[in-house]
Amino acid sequence: MSDITVVHLMRHGEVDNPEGILYGRLPGYHLSELGRQMAERVADHLASRDITHVVASPLERAQETAEPIAKAHGLDIAGDERLIEADNVFQGKTFGVGDGALRRPENWKHLVNPFKPSWGEPYLEQVVRMMAALDAAKEAARGHEAVCVSHQLPIWIVRSFVEKRRLWHDPRRRQCTLASLTSFTYQGDKIVSVGYSEPARDLVPAHLLAGAKPVKGKGKAFGA
Repeated sequence: MSDITVVHLMRHGEVDNPEGILYGRLPGYHLSELGRQMAERVADHLASRDITHVVASPLERAQETAEPIAKAHGLDIAGDERLIEADNVFQGKTFGVGDGALRRPENWKHLVNPFKPSWGEPYLEQVVRMMAALDAAKEAARGHEAVCVSHQLPIWIVRSFVEKRRLWHDPRRRQCTLASLTSFTYQGDKIVSVGYSEPARDLVPAHLLAGAKPVKGKGKAFGA
């Protein structure tokens, strides 16, 4: 058996959300038709890879994104609660730049500490659970490859931790677009490189690509 294992952290595809709600961990949010196309595109991209384990967050959008990948490799989808979206006190509301949310006094108490952050699940807690999920997937697919379907913020936070960047950040600069793959290569039990790819980039609406700034090198290799 090879001592090289690859774990791909995949962000789910586009969600049907015409009201622009910050849906967070709320149930009932499914992929749009475009999101399903994104999932199929990534399944095609990974069809020739040695995928032996597919696991997803329990949220519908992640499960639906994982379906075509699992089907292409004749696998069942495993579940892992640790891959779930980050908790956020603003879920169920519209909350974005220019909508007046920052001027509402009732929101100020949640915005006092961007370094933790004070409005949701602490970054370090996300690191702990996501690293555990990565390690579990690595064990399940040892010597092969695994796909874990998760959500933008937890994926970005665990990548930042592995690449030794600060965890607090400008959300507009996350390199984790819809249906992207952030790939962790293990040699034995040690992560030796991190890669990033966007197999469905041409399907992603242009306005969602405009703010993301590429991270130098599109990934990082570490000394063995």
